[in-house]
Amino acid sequence: MDKIQKFTWVEELVEETHHGGISRRDFLRYASLLGISAVSAGALVGMTPRQVLAVQQEDWQALGKVSPFEIKNLLLEKAHESCQELVQAGKKCKMLNAGRGNPNFLNVTVRQSFALLALFAAQEAGKLQSDADLGLRVGKQDLAGRLRRFVEKNVGEPGGTFLKQSVEYILDNLGVTPDEAAFELVDGIQGNFYPDPPRILPVVESGVSEYIKKIVFSGKPPAKKFKLFATEGATAAMVYLFKSLQINGLLNPGDSIAIVTPIFSPYLEIPVLPRFNLKPVYIKSSPKDGWQIPSGEMNKLKDKSVKALFLVNPANPASVSLDARSIQGIANIVKNYNRDMVVISDTVYASFVDEFHTLAELIPENILGAYSFSKYFGVTGWRLGVIMVFDDNVMDKMIKKLPKRKQALLDVRYRLTSTQPASVPFLERLEIDSRNVALAHTGGLSTPQQIIMLLFSVFELLDKRNSYKKTVMDLLRRRWQALFKGLQLPAPDSPLLTRYYMLLDVRDLVEKRHGSDVVRKLERKPLLEFLLKLAGERQTVCLPGEGFAGPAWSLRVALANLSEDDCGRVGKNIVETIDLYVKDAV
Repeated sequence: MDKIQKFTWVEELVEETHHGGISRRDFLRYASLLGISAVSAGALVGMTPRQVLAVQQEDWQALGKVSPFEIKNLLLEKAHESCQELVQAGKKCKMLNAGRGNPNFLNVTVRQSFALLALFAAQEAGKLQSDADLGLRVGKQDLAGRLRRFVEKNVGEPGGTFLKQSVEYILDNLGVTPDEAAFELVDGIQGNFYPDPPRILPVVESGVSEYIKKIVFSGKPPAKKFKLFATEGATAAMVYLFKSLQINGLLNPGDSIAIVTPIFSPYLEIPVLPRFNLKPVYIKSSPKDGWQIPSGEMNKLKDKSVKALFLVNPANPASVSLDARSIQGIANIVKNYNRDMVVISDTVYASFVDEFHTLAELIPENILGAYSFSKYFGVTGWRLGVIMVFDDNVMDKMIKKLPKRKQALLDVRYRLTSTQPASVPFLERLEIDSRNVALAHTGGLSTPQQIIMLLFSVFELLDKRNSYKKTVMDLLRRRWQALFKGLQLPAPDSPLLTRYYMLLDVRDLVEKRHGSDVVRKLERKPLLEFLLKLAGERQTVCLPGEGFAGPAWSLRVALANLSEDDCGRVGKNIVETIDLYVKDAV
């Protein structure tokens, strides 16, 4: 790019920035391409294009603080451009995106059976109306019998065997009459009525609860019951939880929230948004401790000014489940020092480990649990999740202890939905708040989504040998081993590992290959410079671990969206880039 063209670009960039017409993502992209050092649009305010161009040294450290999912777009663009250049030169190129956490595997059996069930529901509706394109809502009478006959007739169709098994289980085991269960399945999959009740359909709640007992509690749930709220994945669960905790005075601006790190980067960003303005207290795990929580870090939870604990277990990006010692230690502190602490626990990856321990077993009354089906069944786009809240929970008790003025304001808020607003439990408030109270009657996860979530739950419940889980875990294990073979390192093994991600401390790898003196020199440089080199010269995208509150020179590799061969190439490309980077830059 010549000087005149570059100056024109900067003129346009500054003009757009001054008028608020450029997003942070686009700014970062332009800044990277132009080699300018400002890392937020605000930094350009008041500067002329010539002043911008005069700043030549990229402020890498500040750029490294940007969300890794914003940095990812820069790296993808860099890798894509590099690939295009190679293709234009007549060479082959395959871009490897190890920054994407969505799985490329998915459960096909449940999808096939869902399609068959949808066909039955549509045919039943069509029988009640002579017009070819119009149907009527199906009634309950003898619906179970007609559904049983349909699944028996179609047992040879794709998904037919599982549909027969799942229908038998649902009609006979979930606490309602067969006709009532069949009606919920058929009416739900039709999706022509609002969810009723909005929080979750009754038969769906029964089936998903049994699934949660198996996956999250390893078949050993607490004596009392967790109730569920069906949400649009764990993402919506977090939005709803933080919103209702604030509205109900359980988390207020200036309160402290403990966050177990490393952690999924948006979970670092949500608490400090201006709306919530919470003070993070980082509970740091490290690879030296096998990503478990040292006692010294755990003791931070004894401080009663810490109102909430936020964690992902098993961890993203560390890919390790907390062991029994860590779980017991946290539970003991909550019981003995901070009994009203709210624990927000994301257990999305519980399906991927051989050994899982959960705080929900030891301190269920404190838990606001989130679970998503997205990773295990490959349904990220379906948006299937639940919030778990214990019957006898600290949230309801704390609401009753609020100052009378605050309680009166909340009574006014929830009066639209109840003649006794003070008695509305926190779980119901989550659904009500999710639709800004006035639209609560039309809230809830869409009923077809709820029905397929029920079918996924039953699939796992009927899989007594855990064949599907073993298949998924074996697939990830092969990818994990291929990655480490490419890195020329032994692959770690533990029943606590998910192998869904790998958080790699690049310094350890550099030290093994080039010695500790090189590591000390390397640490003076930014990881982002290395990641851009990896993207530009090896067309491989990994995310900076520091953006997840991981070690400064670490990177996250996502294995779930890459083939075994590609995982091996990612490892090989990292090693080759390290050797070149050390040679050129250190």
